[in-house]
Amino acid sequence: DYAKEHLAQLQEKAELIAGRMLRFSVFYRNQHKEYFQHVRYPHPRSAPHPPPRDHPALAGAVHGSPTSGMLHGIFFSCNTEFNTGQPPQDSPYGRYRFQIPAQRLFNPNTNLYFADFYCMYTAYHYVVLVLAPKGSSGDLFCRERLPQLDISSNKFLTCCVEEGELVYRHAQDSILEVIYTEPVDLSLGVLGEISGHQLMSLSTANAKKDPSCKTCNISVGR
Repeated sequence: DYAKEHLAQLQEKAELIAGRMLRFSVFYRNQHKEYFQHVRYPHPRSAPHPPPRDHPALAGAVHGSPTSGMLHGIFFSCNTEFNTGQPPQDSPYGRYRFQIPAQRLFNPNTNLYFADFYCMYTAYHYVVLVLAPKGSSGDLFCRERLPQLDISSNKFLTCCVEEGELVYRHAQDSILEVIYTEPVDLSLGVLGEISGHQLMSLSTANAKKDPSCKTCNISVGR
């Protein structure tokens, strides 16, 4: 696995291609209809149950990263279409999308960490980031293993106070995969169906990292 200093090298490489920062306002995740039905109604309808929550699962498919198979988290996206400023209408992960206001997951009480940078034999590059509420078990896990980013000044994902309001920006030229380490109450967001297509070619579910790419690989002496 990558040591912290190796991740710092990967971070530097990722910063070189991150591109300009675009504003966004929501985090979102796509799944199949059955997934959200299970999250909303994990118990028989007649049984009393707590508000529906999306619970962290093991965050896999992070290649060689210290988070692989060890960190529990929920994957979110935040990339927008530059011409609309809105999330794309297509997704590789399912036709149903949960959207949540950015400030619910990312605010001055959250720490941000860099976890990975990779591609899968395509022109797209992915940056994996972790959002962890300060002092949470996920935060303590990441603090020991991952480079921490300044939430208001980095090349990937920022949260800044401007004119008294929190303003959010993401890197335009990388696909961000954001892992949130805590359960998320579905009542804090909106669930709906997207109008676009399911683009399986962009799925990272069984990602195979391209070891020959000079943009996103480092030599770690192994």
